Amino acid sequence: MLPSPFEFERPSTIADAVNAVGESDDGMFYSGGTELLLAMKMRVIHTGRLIDIKGIPGLDRIALNDANDIEIGARCTHRKIASDPVIREHVPALSSLCANVANVRVRSVGTIGGNLCFGEPHADPPTMLAALDARLVLNGPSGTRIVHADDFIRSELETVREPDELLAVIAFSRPTGPVTYRRFKHGERPSVNVAMAWSLGAGERTINSARVRVGALGSRPQPLKAVEDALQGISVAEVRPAIEAVLPTALDELEVNEDRHGGADYKRHLAGVLLLRNAEEAIAAGGSA
Repeated sequence: MLPSPFEFERPSTIADAVNAVGESDDGMFYSGGTELLLAMKMRVIHTGRLIDIKGIPGLDRIALNDANDIEIGARCTHRKIASDPVIREHVPALSSLCANVANVRVRSVGTIGGNLCFGEPHADPPTMLAALDARLVLNGPSGTRIVHADDFIRSELETVREPDELLAVIAFSRPTGPVTYRRFKHGERPSVNVAMAWSLGAGERTINSARVRVGALGSRPQPLKAVEDALQGISVAEVRPAIEAVLPTALDELEVNEDRHGGADYKRHLAGVLLLRNAEEAIAAGGSA
């Protein structure tokens, strides 16, 4: 099946891209198209104007800036992120995650921005970026606004991005402690995934703060607040017993959708197993980044 007829435009700046989408009632941005083009061919999604952003400079840039933030252009492919030296040095868990997204075709053309904007619950990057407290920079006709990764996905296949806003950059502070990620995979998508990031204090043996996110259970990544609170201020050696003491309660509070990936109890059990494996990896690494 072929998509419905549409206009195609390739602007050279973010401003031109935003204007082009705004001139159409149903215009859409396009880069990798791994999800969008399939949906258009199936005529699940219709657009009168497709705005190709691949020619806009800077949207495929990765850098560590002067503020010690890592910036990833939204047009960066999973393959580019996986092989980038900045990501490999400072967030190797993100490099590994992107090296294992879906399949080689998707990794080669699919972009981090497209992955986030599609809002698919069974995806890898949103959970990791939420654990990293990433900030998403959106450019629209009214200017620029920043949305935290925790707040970006509203529900299944729905985000807070307006149709005429372009996701330009994903930024997060360079981690000062270990960042880990585990998933249980069903086909090419995770059934459950867990990401964890620690901020370490003096001597790198005490946890100042922790962020833990569980994804693919509900419509968006969810925090394990009880686990985060239990880890704050303790030594790395105390991590496992601290997690085990609060884990049952924390898992019970998760929103879980029963689907072809499994029932609620099964998914909660998997989330607990994956969290403990994250902790074991971080401890084995000595607690440091």
